[in-house]
Amino acid sequence: MSKIALIFSGQGAQYAGMGKELYENIDECREIFHIADRELGFSIKDICFDGGEGKIDKTEYTQPAILTTSIAALKAFEKEGIEYHAVAGLSLGEYSALVSSGMISFEECVKLVRKRGLFMEEAVKDIDGTLAAIIGLDVEQVEELVNKAKEDDVLQISNLNCPKQIVIGGETAAIDRAVEIAKEMGAKRALKLNVSGPFHTKLLKEAAENLYNEMNNIEFKEKSLPIYMNVNGEKLSSGDDIKEIMKQQVMSSVYWEKSIRNMIDDGIDTFIEMGPGRVLSGFVKKVDRKLNCMNIEDLKTLENTLSKLRGE
Repeated sequence: MSKIALIFSGQGAQYAGMGKELYENIDECREIFHIADRELGFSIKDICFDGGEGKIDKTEYTQPAILTTSIAALKAFEKEGIEYHAVAGLSLGEYSALVSSGMISFEECVKLVRKRGLFMEEAVKDIDGTLAAIIGLDVEQVEELVNKAKEDDVLQISNLNCPKQIVIGGETAAIDRAVEIAKEMGAKRALKLNVSGPFHTKLLKEAAENLYNEMNNIEFKEKSLPIYMNVNGEKLSSGDDIKEIMKQQVMSSVYWEKSIRNMIDDGIDTFIEMGPGRVLSGFVKKVDRKLNCMNIEDLKTLENTLSKLRGE
């Protein structure tokens, strides 16, 4: 029997039309969208299905939209009664993982991530900062790059996604220097990303503190299965620290590759990506091509995944 982990999409995976087929065809998925609309006080459904006149790419709407689509995909999967053994999510996706592990209700979580998006937008509105992807250098080389390029500006590693695919974040002047230096150091590619701010850096400290205050209004429960955390790539040992961990997550590096490797070490051999896109599946395959990777975002991918799991 395969040992299955569910992995959840992060921000950037969104597209107009996501979740629509699941909503139209599966009662449990439709209910998730209705709950989200009720809790948020506006139609996340419209934003997911037609883009909401550009709202789908605004952080305060993107985050609840991806969460809702991901949990709808989860419900479509859970309806089939197939057991899964661990969960993880990239950045925003970690909140979907918290829902799937039973630590927070979807009702509470969809409101929380809307506020997380607002806090993040507010924190970066007066900061000239961004992210850049560095392809082809290892971690030690990127650490050297950061030290060379930062000078008096903020610059740090934001995401360690998979071998030789690392994202750095910080003030734009430092990012510009880093992109040029990376090319000199032999990076295959070094490019600035089209994002609204330097996420997963200490420049998000204000957002992290606001989020922590918001989480004090929420009762988190103990997890029902292993969840691997972004801040260190390790399994969460106890739910007691979850608020502090999620506070740190906003302004700390995301250790995604380490999470994948730790899941593999714990016997996971099948990864199912829940929600829009297949970015995380690509990262998993770059860690180990022999792993089974599937995804669920619409009826076709749901059917394909179920067929593979049943050996059809």
